[in-house]
Amino acid sequence: MYKIFLSPPDMGKMELEYIKDVFESNYIAPLGEFVNRFEKAVKDYTNASKALALSSGTAAIHLALRISGVGQGDRVLASTFTFIGSVAPILYQGAEPIFIDSDSSWNADPSLVEEAIIKYKPKAFILTHLYGQIAKVEEIADICDRYNVILIEDAAESLGATYNNRQSGTFGRFGIYSFNGNKIITTSGGGMLVGEKDDIEYAQKLSTQAREQKPWYEHTEYGYNYRMSNILAAVGVGQMESLDEKIKRRREIFDIYSKMLGDIEGIEFMPEIENSHGNRWLTTLTLPVNPSKVIKVLQEHKIESRYLWKPMHMQPLFKDAIVLNTKMSERLFEMGICLPSGSSMSNSEVEMVADIVRGVVC
Repeated sequence: MYKIFLSPPDMGKMELEYIKDVFESNYIAPLGEFVNRFEKAVKDYTNASKALALSSGTAAIHLALRISGVGQGDRVLASTFTFIGSVAPILYQGAEPIFIDSDSSWNADPSLVEEAIIKYKPKAFILTHLYGQIAKVEEIADICDRYNVILIEDAAESLGATYNNRQSGTFGRFGIYSFNGNKIITTSGGGMLVGEKDDIEYAQKLSTQAREQKPWYEHTEYGYNYRMSNILAAVGVGQMESLDEKIKRRREIFDIYSKMLGDIEGIEFMPEIENSHGNRWLTTLTLPVNPSKVIKVLQEHKIESRYLWKPMHMQPLFKDAIVLNTKMSERLFEMGICLPSGSSMSNSEVEMVADIVRGVVC
């Protein structure tokens, strides 16, 4: 068992109080007061038009694609340097993913986005804001608007990250957030879809089995069982109350790592693009040695770390997929690592991790 985890939940006092409220009300099924409160908290925090609490971020992407009209044979662009949950919903809809590689920001390269749109005529683009750092989203949104491509922001890792003081997840037609156990705030499992009123109201219908407004169960189309439970939403309401504190702490942790390791030749931390403010969900960097060496030594000290995401175009599942490839994400995967970044870490724990990394690479 690890003593220091990569990104463990950071629970406060109010989460349990709110769960007790749910049990006292006996309203533990999907929907309820705390689902409404959680949606409002995320909507108000991000300034999104409307929010919908769901069972996962992947479910949110799936609904966004369905509402966007993506179907059999359509093409959808996606960041290649990401997690499978960002991309799998493309397959759910019978569509074809086309992968976009990264530029020096580690996020999707806008020039490749435009090139792919011109060449392949996709219906939508799923843009991942990686490791809590916002992509060049204004530039990419302008490109998508110019060519009538629907932009879906995968902000699963970037709740609270901003570009020009505007929240990630609010630049495209849809934005999605994740509250999985390792995210900056968690409901143990869950997600949120944000967007305009009409889209989110239709998504709400689809997320509850597409039931028609009748006194009995009647269906003219199929839907999904994607709504969040009142219990998990209660946790989310409590977590939202300390989101800014968690972001502040994760940025402090990044600063400690940067100061202690930034002078080592060959170490490069994920950059923060101009006019942006990331949540530093994870501290990520490339190393001058194979990351497996550092991961092994950290494991010996009961400290969890991980490789960076293996690009989607390198996955066996997508061996035949089209990719616009700069080789940037391949290099990052080969040489990169995620260090423990939980907001409950003490300074001494962060310094210990940094000392171990320094001892391996120097």
